[in-house]
Amino acid sequence: MSGGDKAGDDFKQVTARPLSFLQTMRAVAWSFFGIRRGADYEKDVARLNPVHVIIGGVIGALLFVLLLVLLVQWVIGSGVAA
Repeated sequence: MSGGDKAGDDFKQVTARPLSFLQTMRAVAWSFFGIRRGADYEKDVARLNPVHVIIGGVIGALLFVLLLVLLVQWVIGSGVAA
């Protein structure tokens, strides 16, 4: 068995973790607020699929930027900022 096979097996094992994408999105959302308990964090680290975490982080960041843009447009449009 070569080193590349071992890395491929490790990747398959890590990406086959049991939490669903929705559960991963919930964990990512809590991490955006920074209010995750230590015990829950440790459980999530052992069970989260890293591919889901990356996708969830990108989606969360895009939603955050979109929310900020909409908020700025609303404030400018309402005349509060004038």
